[in-house]
Parts: sequence; structure tokens; C-alpha cells
Amino acid sequence: MFFPAMATLEQLRFDNTYAHLPAGFGARVQPSPFPDAKLVSVNPSALKLLDLTPEEALRPEFVAALGGAQPLPGMEPFAMVYAGHQFGVYVPRLGDGRAILLGEVRNAAGAKWDLHLKGGGPTPFSRGGDGRAVLRSTIREYLCGEAMHGLGIPTTRGLGILGSHAPVYREAVETGAMLVRMAPSHVRFGTFEFFHYTEQTEHVATLADHVITEHFPHLAGQEGRFARFYAEVVERTARLIAQWQAVGFAHGVMNTDNMSILGLTLDYGPFGFMDDFEPGFICNHSDDRGRYAFDQQPRIGLWNLACLGEALLTLLSEDEARATLGTYQPTFNAHFMDVMRAKLGLREAQDEDRALVSDLFACMAEARVDYTRFFRALGGLASADGDGPSPVRDMFTAPEGFDAWAARYRARLAAEGSVDAERRARMDRVNPKYVLRNWVAQEAISRAEAGDFSVVDRLLGVLADPFAEHPDAEAYAAAPPVWGRHLAVSCSS
Repeated sequence: MFFPAMATLEQLRFDNTYAHLPAGFGARVQPSPFPDAKLVSVNPSALKLLDLTPEEALRPEFVAALGGAQPLPGMEPFAMVYAGHQFGVYVPRLGDGRAILLGEVRNAAGAKWDLHLKGGGPTPFSRGGDGRAVLRSTIREYLCGEAMHGLGIPTTRGLGILGSHAPVYREAVETGAMLVRMAPSHVRFGTFEFFHYTEQTEHVATLADHVITEHFPHLAGQEGRFARFYAEVVERTARLIAQWQAVGFAHGVMNTDNMSILGLTLDYGPFGFMDDFEPGFICNHSDDRGRYAFDQQPRIGLWNLACLGEALLTLLSEDEARATLGTYQPTFNAHFMDVMRAKLGLREAQDEDRALVSDLFACMAEARVDYTRFFRALGGLASADGDGPSPVRDMFTAPEGFDAWAARYRARLAAEGSVDAERRARMDRVNPKYVLRNWVAQEAISRAEAGDFSVVDRLLGVLADPFAEHPDAEAYAAAPPVWGRHLAVSCSS
């Protein structure tokens, strides 16, 4: 099917498959627009996914349509219902409490994107809440979605931020805002759990066939499709979390309602990119038991997939579910090691690789070396010992342990016939110079709360290409300043 390239809002083509599912999948609801809403930042690369020109974002109709004041023809605002295991405890009914699916847009290439308004006011799933979002959390999600995309990690995307002077009451009075985010789907593990635990088995099948038809079309109508679908979700999730671990990213709230059925990074709250390497890093101040600590994420991924598997037991056998879960750890291990070899500039797989990586992590943890800066600097390590200064060695307060590891690493490079300049170029393509550190996000938030969104827009450009040199943004690649170390971020973020 061919569609001409779009140019205006009015030409957006809506194909709202989710809102047309049977009753019980959610509720039709109208957003509650801010009376003074204005566009404060827009993401040009996300506009392109909708075939919209940048000029469209300058029209007042852009804010009116995406902020809920003047829906576009074809929009059918809908709040999705789901459940989930939150910190290991099953909560039977959650749903879009402060988010509204405005509609599904199909672009000229045939790809479909949910337009999801976060902070659009109360829905039947708000559980007494106001349905609003605050500027602080909106900026964090907006920037981190683009940071993850720039890193090549599957994620939801941010289209733009709508600002307002309206007060929103949290622990303190904060500034209200809305985020328009995009994804091919916002279906979660918890969506399946809701229908399973309410014994709506026909809706479990309806949901599975919907997701397969829209997002796994190669399985549609096939015998054994549900088992094969589950297997692909397991694989995508394993690969996603392997990428998180390799880049030093902690999600913070890996509840099953925050797990994407497509293997996307979903629902950015108290996330954190590690500064100093700490395997037990807890980025969520509310996670007092460390359930979602950095080193627990692979295990929690498996636990969440087991919850999903149970929710699918009316569609596949227990033996099929168990066998599929058994593929998670090997998939995670293989992909993690592939990514780590690339980060180390290694081109060949060897049995010793796992020990080489784990021993490096032990050295880094003991010295609390900055994770991102270390791997970026490692590309400059000379393969010949003593061949010039070693900034990466200087990151270790007691470098003897690193020296022993570096001798093994250099031997490995020599065995591969590695050439330093070529290796550094490869490593710089996979080891980012820039990640969205909490202190960097906080600086953007503080400026925005004072009315200046220039840092948000500047970071958007830097994080879109985190492997490149950005001479005017060197400060964002530095270790955190004293005030920015150990910033507390909670579930309210």
C-alpha cells in the first residue's frame, strides 16, 4: 500500500486498531487540556516518523491537537487498562492513569506509531490521582527516550513537551507539563496479566492475536503462533536488558506493567545511568530493598517473563512456557558478551572473554571508576605497555589491579593482530561519550523551571549522537560535580 508523503497535521492517517478492540480493553476518554498550553520543545527526528515537516510544530493547531484541546479528525482518545506486579506484589487493576492514547498514526512507509499523551488529566484508571505530569518528570522521560535511541537501545520516543503555568501538587507544588510520546505499541506484560487474572481468557487470545497481527505479522495465522510469539518476546527482552547492562543503565521500576511486549524501554521514572561503577547501584530512592538494583535487572527480567508466561497459559502449555523461559539466560549471556566484546574492541570470541569482563568489572567496582568515561577512554589505551601516558590507568587510585588486567587485555589484542587506531575508531562507535547523567538532567530541569528550555533542546541534539565529539558540550561528558553526585530520584520522578 502506498501513501503520499504527509506534510500537515490534517493529513495524518489514523488507524486506531487498539481502540476498536472489544469492550473491556480500556475506556474512551477526552484529555483535559491546559488552558495556557504551549510547545516548549519538539523533537525533529520524531516528527519525521510521522512525516510531519518542522513547520507543522509551529502552528497553534499542533499544541491544540496534541494537548487535547482540539482533536484531529481520526483521533479516538483511549485509556488502556492493564494490571501488574509492582515490587513483586500483584496489583489487579492499574491502567493509563495519567496517559491517554490519542490515536495510532500510520506513516507513508506503512509504520504505525501510537501518539500517547502523558499528563493529559484523569481517566477511569487514575485511582484518585489528578492524571497530570510535572515538568521535572516530563523532561527526564523526553530526554532519556532520545538518549536511549541514540545509543541504539529500543525505546519509546518523545515527540514534544507542552508546557503550562498550571500548578501540580506532589510532595511540593510543581509546574505542570505534558509529554507526547510515541511507540509502535504501549501494550505491556501487565495487559495480558489483567485479562488472565480476571479470567477473561477470550481477551487474552484477542490481545495476543492483535499484537501478533500488528507487530509480529510473520506469525499471524500460523499454527503454534502463541508459543512462537512468547519466544520472540523472551528474546527481545533478554537482548534489551543485556543492552541496559552493557551501557550502565538502571531502569529503577521494572514492574510488569512497565515491561513492553515489544522489548522497548518503557516508562522512564527514577532511572539512572551509573556514574561510578557499582554493581548494586540503586537508582530509585523508593526501592529501599534494592529489588531493582542494577545487578538485579537480568534476574528481574526473567521473573517478569515468567509472570507473562503464566498469563499466557491458556494459549500455550506449561512445558512450552518453561522451555521458552529456559532460552532467556543463554540469549542474555550471548548478547551481553557480544556487546562487551565490541566495547572492548575485540573482534573474536574466546572462552576467556567472560572472565576478562568480570575481572575488569571487579577492578572498576573496587576503584569506583566512572563507567561511561572509562570505556570511552579505554579506546586510547596503547596496545604496547608503556607506550605513552595512560589516562585510563589514572582513573584507578591503586592501579596495580588494573595493570594486571591490562596485561591480559593487551595480550588478547596482540593475538588478534589489533591495530590501535582502527580499534579506537571501532570502540568510539560503541562506547558513548555522552549519556543522560542525573546531574545533567537536573541542570536542564532547573533551567526549564526558570523558563529557559535551551538546555533541553541542546541536550536533545547531543544525546541523539552520543558517540560523536560535541566540543560545545564537553561539560556533559565530565564526572558529576559535587552537587550532582548521588542525586535522589524516586518513583514520583
